[in-house]
Amino acid sequence: MHPVKDVIFRISGILILLSAVLYLFLPAVAPWVMALSVAVFSVITFTNPYPGKSIRGKRLFNFQLFSCISMIIAAYLMFRERNEWVLAMIIGAIFLLYASVMIPRELEKEKNQL
Repeated sequence: MHPVKDVIFRISGILILLSAVLYLFLPAVAPWVMALSVAVFSVITFTNPYPGKSIRGKRLFNFQLFSCISMIIAAYLMFRERNEWVLAMIIGAIFLLYASVMIPRELEKEKNQL
């Protein structure tokens, strides 16, 4: 990933987390921050596919895509002032955490097999 893209990706991830906390104090502003940061995060994720050949790695990348969709749903529910946004956010976070831990391992395993 390009260094600038990587920085924007990390900032958008942090803003997603901050928007969840911001919802407690400014529920009118938090959905906008969440929507913008999820949009940026999702675009960067969708435009950087899994670089390896492994089927497991591609499945893990699909977990990341599912996570982005789940966070988009969370942002929508936040706008609708539905408390289910928390559940959608947690589901997305779990899938994203798992994929972000396992993808580097899978890439390393592919590299070692060559």
